[in-house]
Amino acid sequence: MLLYLRLLKESFAFAMNALRNNKLRTMLSLLGVTIGIFSIIAVLAAVDSLDKKIKSDMSGLDKNMIYLFRYSFGPSEIPRWKREQFPDVTYEEYEFIRKSVSNIDKMSYNVFTKNENIKYEEKTVSSVDVNPTTDEQASIEGIKIGAGRFFNEAESNSGTPVIILGFNVAEGLFENVDQAIGKKVRLYGQNFTVIGVTEKQGFSTFGDSNDDKGIFPVNFVRRLYGDNNGMMTPAIILKPVKGIDMEEFKAELKHKLRDFRGIKEGEIDNFFVNVLSGFTDLIDNIMGQMNVVGWIISCFSLLVGGFGIANIMFVSVKERTSLIGIQKSLGAKNRFILLQFLFEAVILSVIGGIIGLILVWIIAMVLTKVLDFEFVLGLGNVVLGTSLAAIIGLISGILPAISASRLDPVEAIRSGI
Repeated sequence: MLLYLRLLKESFAFAMNALRNNKLRTMLSLLGVTIGIFSIIAVLAAVDSLDKKIKSDMSGLDKNMIYLFRYSFGPSEIPRWKREQFPDVTYEEYEFIRKSVSNIDKMSYNVFTKNENIKYEEKTVSSVDVNPTTDEQASIEGIKIGAGRFFNEAESNSGTPVIILGFNVAEGLFENVDQAIGKKVRLYGQNFTVIGVTEKQGFSTFGDSNDDKGIFPVNFVRRLYGDNNGMMTPAIILKPVKGIDMEEFKAELKHKLRDFRGIKEGEIDNFFVNVLSGFTDLIDNIMGQMNVVGWIISCFSLLVGGFGIANIMFVSVKERTSLIGIQKSLGAKNRFILLQFLFEAVILSVIGGIIGLILVWIIAMVLTKVLDFEFVLGLGNVVLGTSLAAIIGLISGILPAISASRLDPVEAIRSGI
């Protein structure tokens, strides 16, 4: 055992000495591996960070949550021209489903509409994502209130002009977000009383961060504009009771709504029951495809880096032929020569990999501060990058190392004279 440890130590020392004596060649060899490892780990880190953010944004949502409206989350076999003729869901249908469909935990009626300006005295926040909804939306989406409260059922039913401001909106209208509670702001030319401000959420992967929202009772906007406004798309959001059979729940929901709309047997549904789990599965599939594409692109960089190391190692064997001959004539075993060159290739590759990882870490830190998005370089990716670098070095250096170990000592010394 001591003999092998000494062999490893001497091989490592020879390898490091060779790398120090050929700095330019070492740097050129490092470049290929650095780019390869940087490409792979950068892609994996970006995908992991995006996946983590998506899961964080959706952590408050139930995967069995259903979005019932005229549009489909995914591809549909129904022709586009026919889908465009589908009617919007109505508030009456929302009330009917609430009373007639069993196993509903929570349910809300939402209206998706264009962004609006919100004013307070001389200040204006433009392009606010206004969200008319019912009172249960807070618990359905897990909206966190930092100051004040969400509107209650009575305010929701009556369409009371109260509003919950997103953190960024409140910050833009008031010097201190805590000052917002009780103030009157203008929206749709009407006065709204601010009763709550959401906690700061930060960047959202779906582009609809609560920080930039204005949430108020949907019956207010229904009373103001009616139910047939072309700029508004209503949707019913349902959260079923946990543990139920989702297929049975969907079947009951479809059956009741078909009866309410008078859809005859044999006719297609003129609405879509979108389960959130289908959307999350789609996201997971996209993340997987991004990983595969990143690996394919990055493998070309690693291939170039591997060939570069192999080429440099063959040159190194050629330059040190006479030295190899002298070492073997003094009793150096073939395995010592083999390990010496393998160590050199692996060390060279690992150093390149570490530089690539450091570059990814630096860029991740900068982007996290600039974009308000947390880029994560996980321990798994660090280990993967280092391991890949070592494997590339091992594969690239094996042939040059074998050729060096098999040199005849007499011929090797003669070739160097």
